[in-house]
Amino acid sequence: MNTRRAARSTALLTGLVLLAGCSAGSSATSDADEAATAAPSDAPALQVEVLADGLDHPWDVSQAPDGTLLLDERGGGFTAVLPDGTVQTVAADLDDLWAEGETGLMGLVLDPDFDAQRRFYTCMGVADGGADGGPGIEVTAWTVDEGWTSATRVADPLVGGIPVNADSGRHGGCRLRFDAGGQLLIGTGDNARGTNPQDLSTLAGKLLRVDPQTGQPSAGNPFLELTDPTSHAIVGYGHRNVQGIAVQPGTDAVYTAEQGSQVDDEVNLATDGGNYGWDPVGSGEYDESVPMTDTEIPGAVPAVWSSGDPTIAVSGITFLTGEQWGSYDGLLLLGVQKDTGVLALRLADDGSLVEQFRIPELEGDYGRVRSPQLGGDGALYLTTDNGDGTDQLLRVTPGS
Repeated sequence: MNTRRAARSTALLTGLVLLAGCSAGSSATSDADEAATAAPSDAPALQVEVLADGLDHPWDVSQAPDGTLLLDERGGGFTAVLPDGTVQTVAADLDDLWAEGETGLMGLVLDPDFDAQRRFYTCMGVADGGADGGPGIEVTAWTVDEGWTSATRVADPLVGGIPVNADSGRHGGCRLRFDAGGQLLIGTGDNARGTNPQDLSTLAGKLLRVDPQTGQPSAGNPFLELTDPTSHAIVGYGHRNVQGIAVQPGTDAVYTAEQGSQVDDEVNLATDGGNYGWDPVGSGEYDESVPMTDTEIPGAVPAVWSSGDPTIAVSGITFLTGEQWGSYDGLLLLGVQKDTGVLALRLADDGSLVEQFRIPELEGDYGRVRSPQLGGDGALYLTTDNGDGTDQLLRVTPGS
């Protein structure tokens, strides 16, 4: 049995067990040229403040309970923005960082119990993390001192064995977020290798779920009974390059976002054992002309939203929540990297698309947006991704 057929058979035998009790949702999609471009008439006015500038490809940002913001840059380095506005470097040993193309120091998230442990996690390319002794991708656990001056590795790696395209660094993933049950979710890229997304013996092109303390596959993962231990951490497969992960308030549903090839950036509703239909073997080693979701794959999970043609290059995602956001409360925000800005989607509890529009105050003025992230203080934080030391960390709040 070939790899592609074996993966499909596994999906049929395993079935789809839904994450956090959520349903598979709607298969609603919408072309980019049909999207509403105007915000609702009752949209709140937004204020945008620059908290830090002179950054180079800041990838992710997370807010600590004391209000401090911790961000990382793809080429290496951590920066803390303290509650009083002080911007300072957080010293860390990154001598093994492998930064090439789209891969480098990428996903970052603080532990839900950060106050007790001062623990956070990164997903990054490392020079010696591959099976052959070459580069690979690893998730590492760190602690940071109370003064936000230095970070120390405490689990190195927490999760290893995530492959990377050693030639180009293309499609390296690698978003980190926690689900409602406190388990660590890891989005990975397919490394621009056609067979990876449908192959359960590799962690490339997958959504993973692990225990954040041990790095071991989470209890209840869908492929624990398979012989190959690599598959045990996998939640969903058939992904191209998972760039965004967000948990919907109220439902605890997990959504992922990934950039399309020639068409169809996607937002997907995560399901245990779900196959999201990316199978770029086609007529070549990596055929990007095939659909993002191949409907000929039995049980392929349709996207809840897709861009159609043209793509807009979506990246990080986050849900807005809180009465202060008025009519924006509950929106899923997507960073946009092709025509720049932030796209807002309103999704029903079952995952069906209700409306979409661009956020006017963020349209075009700040360039490419890598990561929108709602802070614990209810404000929205954005990292831009324009390069050459021109990038910024932005704070967005609803006006009075």
